[in-house]
Amino acid sequence: MSDIEKRLTALEDIENIKKLHQKYMDLMDYLDYEGVMELFTEDASAEVRNSGVKKGKKAIAEIYLGKLAKERLKRTELHMAVHPDITVNGNKAKGKWLVYMLFCVPTPNWVQGINECEYNKVNGVWKISNLKFTRTMSTDPSLFP
Repeated sequence: MSDIEKRLTALEDIENIKKLHQKYMDLMDYLDYEGVMELFTEDASAEVRNSGVKKGKKAIAEIYLGKLAKERLKRTELHMAVHPDITVNGNKAKGKWLVYMLFCVPTPNWVQGINECEYNKVNGVWKISNLKFTRTMSTDPSLFP
């Protein structure tokens, strides 16, 4: 593969990872946690706020299909992921995103945090293999960290 082909492939991979992460954010907005689960590899790990590290889709489901899904009727929110910093190395990649979440129920609040992710290309499709979300700021002290 020529240098230009490698660079083009890397750029395409970065764009596909951006689309993957945007889909993750969109599904979080729609409270579609079943859809979120489809974005992870089978052996993925995740740590969301104070959940501890969950390894494997079944354990990750405790976060999304357990805790978050049970609260979905009480939630109205908007997620934004900005300033992606993505590095691709073959079928693996790392990314870091600045995340903002706006909550409207029960009262307006916002949270800022960082998503640190690893991605694997599985059968030509990028998936999340590791996600760590850490809150860094919030309008409501009880939401931080």
